[in-house]
This record gives sequence, structure tokens and C-alpha cells, in this order.
Amino acid sequence: MAQAEGSEHLDYIRLAIDEANKCTPTPTAFCVGCVLVTRLPINTSPPTILSTGYSRELPGNTHAEANALSKAQDLSPEELQSLFMLETPSSYAEILTYTDVYTTLEPCSIRTSSLKPCADALITSRIKRCFIGVGEPDDFVKCEGAQRLKDAGIEVIWVSGLQDSCLAAARRGHDEHV
Repeated sequence: MAQAEGSEHLDYIRLAIDEANKCTPTPTAFCVGCVLVTRLPINTSPPTILSTGYSRELPGNTHAEANALSKAQDLSPEELQSLFMLETPSSYAEILTYTDVYTTLEPCSIRTSSLKPCADALITSRIKRCFIGVGEPDDFVKCEGAQRLKDAGIEVIWVSGLQDSCLAAARRGHDEHV
């Protein structure tokens, strides 16, 4: 199991926790935050936040990762060009191949609604790595999102140090767990 080292990864997970804390709590779902960070292969290009998302941010019982992807997809080629200071516009699909996902909770592999699981959405988007703050507890379903990502060739990295904070954010609005 790959482990992330360095404060940069903790900083992005902290930003994802901030996103999770924007979420309206509900006793039947987790509050999750997500940050999409793009690292273009240009030596002078710093990591850039492409978009952020949190659970139920957009209409339709939506999840954090799907919301971040949706918001990124809504950026025009010109907005992407400006965001990354590119000479020519770049496509959303191309940018995603250089994008890492930072999420407070393991991406879901099963949805109780008819929506696509987040792990599948991340696989389809062709992101390269997924940094996870904590595994999804079995409170509602058995999650196999990290394994699904690995099976699809996406590097999964567990970020140590903020597991308790990620879990506390996820379970806001739930009864006390022992």
C-alpha cells in the first residue's frame, strides 16, 4: 500500500477537509471533500488546483469527486488556458491525464442511488493518481473504490496523519460511532 510523504499532500487533504466541512450533514451519507490538482509536465509549471467539490454540492445527491470533475469539465478551453498559463488552449480530457485527486474518503464503488460510483467516474476521466485521507467505513456499504482504481491502473496513495480529521468530517451528522 503506497503512502504519501511530504507536507504538500497533507495541505491538499486539509483543503479537501475544508470542502467536506461545507457539506450539509445527513445521517444517511458521508460528508466528503475533494480537490483536483494538476501538475503539467512543464518544468516551470507549479501544481494548480483545477477544481474542488464536496458531497451534495450540486443537485441530485451528488458526491465530492463527481462534483469536482463536473465543475472542471464546465471550464472552457480558454479558462483552462488562463488557469495554467498555456500558450494554446488545452482540452479538459488532456488536463485530467496530469491531474491528481485528493479526497478525504475513499471514492465510492457502490451507489445506493442510480448515479455512477465515484471510482468509476475517476477511472473514466483517466486521472493518474488518487490520494486518500481515510478508507470508507462500512457504515452503509462495503467500499472497494481504492481496489477498483488500482485495478484500472490508477496509483492509489494513502495520506497518513489526518485520518481522524477526515473521518470526523465524513461522519458529521451521524449518531456516535464506537
